[in-house]
Amino acid sequence: AWIMSVLLAAAASAQALETFRVSYGGYNETAAPMWVGIDKGIFRKYGIDASMIQVRSGALSVAALLAKEVDAVWPAQSTILSTVFGGAKLGCIASAINKIPRLLVVRKDITGVEDLRGKIVGVQSIGGGFWLQTMIIFDSLGIDPDKHGLKFRVIGDGPVIAQALTTGNIDVAAMTYSLSDAALKAGFRSMVDAAELKAPYQGPSMCALKEALASRQDFFLRLTKGLAEATAFILDGGNKPEVVKTLMKHLRLNKTDEGESSYKVLRLMTTLDLAPNPAAFKIVQRIVAKVNPKIAQVDIDQIIDASFVRSLESSGFLAELRRKAK
Repeated sequence: AWIMSVLLAAAASAQALETFRVSYGGYNETAAPMWVGIDKGIFRKYGIDASMIQVRSGALSVAALLAKEVDAVWPAQSTILSTVFGGAKLGCIASAINKIPRLLVVRKDITGVEDLRGKIVGVQSIGGGFWLQTMIIFDSLGIDPDKHGLKFRVIGDGPVIAQALTTGNIDVAAMTYSLSDAALKAGFRSMVDAAELKAPYQGPSMCALKEALASRQDFFLRLTKGLAEATAFILDGGNKPEVVKTLMKHLRLNKTDEGESSYKVLRLMTTLDLAPNPAAFKIVQRIVAKVNPKIAQVDIDQIIDASFVRSLESSGFLAELRRKAK
């Protein structure tokens, strides 16, 4: 009888969990707050059985949401703006990423901004996350790509871009720290560490259809709590071995030193200041509008929903997490 009661209690507990599927396109550390929340059972603590579903791009991620195949998306701001312009009613409630951990790596004969005129910049695609981060770096340095005559060349992913730089096919690239090592050792220069830039920046955000946010407010408040707690788990240095393990699992890293490097990047760009940042959205809007001028018409205030984070701030929930994470 006792065993049966335990099994019934376990079944009831499992039934109480609400399924929550999130699609994402970026295969990098920016998804780690969700990975950690899932792997460490943090979301389950709040009654949520969460899962992350990776797709090839931000656009496909949003398509899955509109088709009701997933419950939320974890997209870059450029994707959010394009989606809302296309007519989707999307609300974004939180983001745990506020820095770009990349170096702007240039040929050794490029010593200043003026030397960039007419140079070739390597990107993965036009309008994607890699391109957006590169454009934000230029924007922060006061570089207008058009006025400087910069030529953007679509090369491929990070490793392919790194190879193109060392073989002379491109002159400039915004590269991750790990991919920058070989180029720097070969005599290339780092013009700036983007993580040190003061311009407002926000990485992928938790976004859902506005109708869902309105009808499931308690659920999304619990979700935001889980995301905040997972973020605090990352920021607590005592959890490093477990966070490294999660990164190695999801990024399919084989060597511990790769996991350690990934962890350093994650710690650098992760924050408990989770509220959607209007200033960061406006910078992205201005940049994306250069490719698609109609994006300038999107009302950012209709996208941002800071109510869930605001609730956690006013209740002292986030303040307590910040105290513990120090």
